[in-house]
Amino acid sequence: MSFTSIPILDLSLAKDPATKPAFLADLRHALMEVGFLYLKNVGIPQEVFDKVIQEGKFFFDIPEEEKLKIEMKNAPSFLGYSRLSAEITAGAIDHREQIDLSTEHPLPSPDSPQHYNLLAPNQWPSEAVLPQFRQVFTEYMNQMGGISIYFTSLIAEAIELPADAFNKYFDGVDGRDQQHKLKIVKYPDVGTLGKEGKEGNQGVGPHKDSMLSSYLLQASHHRGLQVQNMRGEWIDCPPIPGTLVVAIGQGLEALTQGVCVSTTHRVLSPAAGEGARFSIPFFQGVRGDTTFEDLEKVGVGQVPEHVKEQRRKVLEKNGGQRLDDVEFTFRKGGVATTLGEATLRNRVKSHPDVGERWYPEILKSIREEQARAAAAASGSGSAGGSVGVVSPEGKTVEAH
Repeated sequence: MSFTSIPILDLSLAKDPATKPAFLADLRHALMEVGFLYLKNVGIPQEVFDKVIQEGKFFFDIPEEEKLKIEMKNAPSFLGYSRLSAEITAGAIDHREQIDLSTEHPLPSPDSPQHYNLLAPNQWPSEAVLPQFRQVFTEYMNQMGGISIYFTSLIAEAIELPADAFNKYFDGVDGRDQQHKLKIVKYPDVGTLGKEGKEGNQGVGPHKDSMLSSYLLQASHHRGLQVQNMRGEWIDCPPIPGTLVVAIGQGLEALTQGVCVSTTHRVLSPAAGEGARFSIPFFQGVRGDTTFEDLEKVGVGQVPEHVKEQRRKVLEKNGGQRLDDVEFTFRKGGVATTLGEATLRNRVKSHPDVGERWYPEILKSIREEQARAAAAASGSGSAGGSVGVVSPEGKTVEAH
């Protein structure tokens, strides 16, 4: 039977030699059968989480003109503020307002590859309106960067790979120079959305996270996050105080030859009268110069055959196939040769307003691909339902 709830793991158990083996066994189960898990006791004090949530909510209360000073389309980095309903997932509008941040990097040199534009300083709100915001989120992203690299080493051990198996996909010694990203998101309740508001509204549409792993701090009491199991059922992932929700990305599934599963998930807008839902996801980054050839032909090493067999048995007991809505697509495309190039194209697809200003040729290419895909689907009588941009090789691409 496919999963009907999300497992809860205690990270402190991984640091004790007496309890680490049981922790790794539980982690392997979560990686193979769910692709999602709650993680508690991550090593960040509750008062830090409380401050992050407080400052995150404060951001949405500052004047509109202050937000627009740091609007995402002001820079080619895709960092900054996005107005309500400015992002697209699964071909539909996401009803959310947000700011995108990252661990900061200097501006690239003019002769750098185009995807290096993603490595940049943040657009911070003015300290005159949010005096503590920059310090709080800089420190939080740095802490989460260390936790994500450490947890990735535990993932490697859980599937019987060396603890450093993923290190070559991070920039700098022990991943210290790697760019990680973070969003602060507000999902208004449907009662405030006017004519667009209705029950079951798309806060963010069905998708899988890209790269390796992401860590969600659910910053309000609202339900709404749902995970799709192998039978296609949507399973609630409600907030649990003191935890982060970890999602396995498509990159990890690719690198582990399908042993670690990346799972489709979505967010429904809060019902009328419930008030806005807030969430703060942190996305572990991967070295942008990593090539698809390296991912597909070299990978992290050979996952032991008995571990692969365990994953095959999971599939067999669920009918031998996955019934989630989003095709697994972390594969080489006809245009991009590196993760950085693929990520840039995905960002243009999700934020066409930024694409129109900074990447018109990429946006034109994406729209041509979408038109060809739509024509092919129409000609074959397909009902559609695929997510994202369809590459020349027929693969859909989705990144969040």
